[in-house]
Amino acid sequence: MKVPLEQLDEVRWRLPRTGAMRVEGRVYADEALRAQLAKDPCLEQVAAVATLPGIVGASLGMPDLHWGYGFPIGGVAAFDPAQGGIVSPGGVGFDINCGVRLHTTTLEADAVLRAQAEIADALQRAVPAGVGVGREGYTPEELEAYLTDGVRALVDPGVVAPEDLDAIEDGGRLEGAAPSHVSDRARDRGRQQLGTLGSGNHFLELGRVDEIYDAPAAEAFGLALGGVTLLVHSGSRGLGHAVCEELLPMMVKTSRRHGIALPDKQLACAPLGSPEAERYLGAMAAAANYAYVNRALMAYKALRALGLAAGVGRNGHGGRLLYDVCHNIAKWEEHTVDGVKKRLCVHRKGATRALGPGHEALGEALRPWGQPVLIPGDMGRYSYVLRGAPGALAETFGSACHGAGRLLARGEARKRATGSGVLKALREKGIALRAASVSAVVEEMPEAYKDVADVVSVVERAGLATRVARLTPLVVVKG
Repeated sequence: MKVPLEQLDEVRWRLPRTGAMRVEGRVYADEALRAQLAKDPCLEQVAAVATLPGIVGASLGMPDLHWGYGFPIGGVAAFDPAQGGIVSPGGVGFDINCGVRLHTTTLEADAVLRAQAEIADALQRAVPAGVGVGREGYTPEELEAYLTDGVRALVDPGVVAPEDLDAIEDGGRLEGAAPSHVSDRARDRGRQQLGTLGSGNHFLELGRVDEIYDAPAAEAFGLALGGVTLLVHSGSRGLGHAVCEELLPMMVKTSRRHGIALPDKQLACAPLGSPEAERYLGAMAAAANYAYVNRALMAYKALRALGLAAGVGRNGHGGRLLYDVCHNIAKWEEHTVDGVKKRLCVHRKGATRALGPGHEALGEALRPWGQPVLIPGDMGRYSYVLRGAPGALAETFGSACHGAGRLLARGEARKRATGSGVLKALREKGIALRAASVSAVVEEMPEAYKDVADVVSVVERAGLATRVARLTPLVVVKG
């Protein structure tokens, strides 16, 4: 199905309402990024999401938009329970609360380069990575605390500092968690996989701050030119996947029972307020809390390993949490639609919350500047730190892009490169890569992704967020 796009301005495109669409679609892209969507069915998915009951505003596509399960990756949609709104697992994805955690350090990039190989090896040992990889099991009691309280359960053991809670979306604990809806199968996976990276596009990266665009904000965020950062990108691992997988059949039956016409069965959903919606939201929130804990544990272990390998001791790195933000989630938020404040269930799938300066959900230290918006790129180029701008609340339910966005399918990437070729190219750029498999190296090669600089440029021109700093990779660990 060919989806017509009407250009509104330099970076905004409209999908007019047709057929069963309840709202229009809106896509953020420049001409070059729009052209890349020509062979991607993601625009059809934007239109399909617009048919779901209770959707308000518009069905949105960020500039890193590409095809996903049900909802496109890079999609945002908000649903009003007063208008029959729904929650859909397809609007979150299987990796519940996949997200990004960024720490700044007081180390200089030269210190990392002097011991680059040793540091890369130490990080790989500290943070297991790979398909299904696990480590020592946590107790059922510990897991229950993590599912219920998120990173707040890590404060007393000293893994997370109390002040860090203000630097995590939702304070590291999504309200409404119902661990009783998480199966024993999911829990068994979760106990074994806590503190591990996983596979696919998940990674741990030491980066160098190589560009500063907003000096006052960078100083407030602890980003100094030539400084070293630690970026962790992962989610809820096998536990979150099991939650989604096990509850999808229930959602399919619920959609049918309520007479919800679905253009794609992957959009299976339940009316907000129904027992099925409450069950999914409770299990999803527990998995989201698990993901916050998972990222915090990995960062804690990685920073200690970094300090020892860099010769400054376990705590000599001066690590400070800048922010931890999720980009696969559905949650309750207040937003103004057509001049009326409403309580909506906002789905962000491959999209990052981006709150502007002064927002009450931000802690006192960040409120003057706006929320840090963390946008990882690929392992061969760069990532960005942005800060939310007022335009995001006005247009996108406080959302921005979440990364570069895939350009090549994994199978296509394997046809175009070899592991040795990718490793050589990274070495020539001065990047030390440690990976659990050759396939991961090829599938995640830089050329498999859009240039994140182009994506960030669209976000900035649209007034959704503004650039603060750019980070280039020094050491990358992948599954």
